[in-house]
Amino acid sequence: MESNAKIRRLVIKDEMKKAADVAEEAANSRTFAAVARVGYAVSGLLHALIGVIALQLAVGGGGEADVSGAVAELASKPAGPFLLWACFGACATLALWQLGNAVLGDTAGSGKKLTKRLSAAGQAIVFAAMAATIMSFVMGKGQNSRESTSDVTVTLMKAPFGMFLLIAIGAGIAITGIVFAVRGFRQTFKKDLSLSSNQAVRKFQLGVGVVGYIAKGIALFLVGLLVVIATVRAQPEQSTGLDGSLKALKEQPYGPYLLAAVALGLIAYGLFLMVKARTLRT
Repeated sequence: MESNAKIRRLVIKDEMKKAADVAEEAANSRTFAAVARVGYAVSGLLHALIGVIALQLAVGGGGEADVSGAVAELASKPAGPFLLWACFGACATLALWQLGNAVLGDTAGSGKKLTKRLSAAGQAIVFAAMAATIMSFVMGKGQNSRESTSDVTVTLMKAPFGMFLLIAIGAGIAITGIVFAVRGFRQTFKKDLSLSSNQAVRKFQLGVGVVGYIAKGIALFLVGLLVVIATVRAQPEQSTGLDGSLKALKEQPYGPYLLAAVALGLIAYGLFLMVKARTLRT
């Protein structure tokens, strides 16, 4: 009996290894990687649109400066349905690609490799959420993200230990924002790119990367800060996501100018992601 159980374990282990090898081969295929690159371009387009909407807010216009607002803008175009399906496919593929990097990546002998796997897992979640948002518009169920964020906050506040969880989430988002800003200042994003030998192109790659990462970091920090404030004050309506954070920034002294600067930075981050789609090291 013990011998049979051992044989079954070996068979299962061998089958799991074969499945992992097949998944890794698929993740490393040129076609899969090419579609995944398009996911970065889609994310870049959405960030650029968010920046444009935020810039409109800074000069007194309206709009929703977040992913939902950007997707709604795409949906309003004549080729809206086609654009949404294409964007969904690209983001979903990129999420799967990052998931493959997180699950199948090598961690042996290196803390940096483990960090890369955790980063890939985080990006998989981000792009999966982006794909889900796009799909909600494809299905005609797109909604105001400020309301949905507040609703989630209300639900978590009512749950056991929900306030502690929300504070942890807010702090995590704020810390991620700081990491983004530091990465922009230190230009550590360079290791992900194949930098051009042309001096002018190289300066553009680095310029949009520095400005974009710092602006993205500021935006994330504001989102996390509002989540923490809303939780501590037990006012979930203040937890309004990116759109609410940018609009709150506008209400501060010199707010329109600060918002315009962040908006331009988000446009730069969008351009950086488009550059990354073309020059990503794999």
